[in-house]
Parts: sequence; C-alpha cells; structure tokens
Amino acid sequence: MATSDAPIQIGHVALTVNDLAKVRDYYQRVIGLEQLSQDGTQAVLGVAGKPLVKLHQDKTARHRPAEAGLFHTAFLLPDRAALGSWLRRIAETGIGLDGASDHLVSEAIYLRDPEGNGIEVYVDRPRDSWTWQDGEVTMDTRRLDLRALAEAGKDGWRAAPDGTVVGHVHLQVGDVAKAEDFYTGSLGMDRTAHRAGASFFATGGYHHHLAGNIWNSRGAGQRSPDTTGLSEVVLQADEAALAGLGSAEFTDPWGTRLRIEPKA
Repeated sequence: MATSDAPIQIGHVALTVNDLAKVRDYYQRVIGLEQLSQDGTQAVLGVAGKPLVKLHQDKTARHRPAEAGLFHTAFLLPDRAALGSWLRRIAETGIGLDGASDHLVSEAIYLRDPEGNGIEVYVDRPRDSWTWQDGEVTMDTRRLDLRALAEAGKDGWRAAPDGTVVGHVHLQVGDVAKAEDFYTGSLGMDRTAHRAGASFFATGGYHHHLAGNIWNSRGAGQRSPDTTGLSEVVLQADEAALAGLGSAEFTDPWGTRLRIEPKA
C-alpha cells in the first residue's frame, strides 16, 4: 500500500446517513466495496475484509453541507490500470462525475454519494516523480487526460481490488490557520502543502493523509450534532506514533472526531 509505511495513516471513515440501503448500494455498486457486515441501522463496507466505510442510519438527521466536516473521502487504488478500469466502468454506466484532476502527485476523479458526501477515487504517481521544496510537495490542479487513463485499464471491472485503501480524507474547516495548529500540533503531522484556502498534512513523506479547506465553510463554528455526513475519522498509528500522541481520541476545533487505532 502506498501509505502503509507512514507512522499514521487513514483507517476508515464513519458516516451518518438518512437512507442506509441507498447509500450502502452506492458504495457497493459504484465504488466497488463489499459489505462486510450489517446490523440493523449500521453497515460496514470495505475491501478484502478491511473496513473502509462505516454507515449509520439516522432518518431524522438534518443535511447541513455548509458546516465543517467532510469535503471528500479519497479511495486510493493500487495502480493506474485499476483506476483506468474503474473509469471505463463508470463511463459504461453513465454515472455522473463532479470532476477529474491531475494533481502531479496523483490522478483523481471526483463524485458524490446519494446524500452529497464527496468522494475521490485516485491513484498515486510514483514517489520518485514527486517534487519537494522546503518540506512541501508540489501539487496542482490540471486537466486530467481521461482518454489516456481509460486506455490504461480494461473492460470488465466489477469490484475495488485488493490493496484499495482510504488514502486521505479532506475536511471542511472554519479557519485554515487553526486547522494547521491542530493537525501539526495535536496530531504531530507535517504540513506538506498549502494553497489558497487549504492546507495538507501527512506523516512518513506522503503527499497528504488529511487536508482542511474553507472553500465552502469559511468561518464555520461547531458542527451540529444532529446532522448527516462525517461522524468520525479513524486513523491507524504504529506503536511509536501512538505512544507519542498521548491519547487515542481527538476532536478538531469544529467538532470533527478523530480516533486512533493501533496498526494491525
């Protein structure tokens, strides 16, 4: 896995949804996750037995997309051929996309689940092709050559391949400077990049495991407790990183919960 050598990496995300069956079906049918378990109002989906998304149904929860919380969950595929094959499948089914970008360090495609939770499906470029300067990696947002990407894949894609992980989670925050203080201070991550209205954070030399932006949430305060969307980000840390954190549970300045588990 491209992030498995990092002291801290993403484990899974937990989402609160209004319609469990509809959202669960989307992550199975479109993203290619398998259902690992379901119990009443909860379902766990993942790849090769590894949980990547946990869904909890609350039919009374309100939809508040402008609040702090999730911008997107980014599913990292193991190679470019897998992303090309997934893109071919998306084209066949006519599923709508929000966009596609060449970020220099990665190639990414964007879409949303039925309740508006942002999703990125991406593949990393080789690390030796990344450019670093003064401790930050060069990223950009350029036009992605979808034709070339599709040509790298094959027809017949049916499920996310073994090795698929949540590579990063991008959050909506109320203030970028406060986000930097929290993620570099409380979580001990490095700031790996910044741009207008956003900063990116990682460990182990990855381009980013977490990011925070104010593009839709400038000045946001504490999140409402009774809304749909992100309920928790679960990180995995090695023994040394876990000991250094001094806690297994954190809450960012806007009420987004982050829980730390030991790496398996």
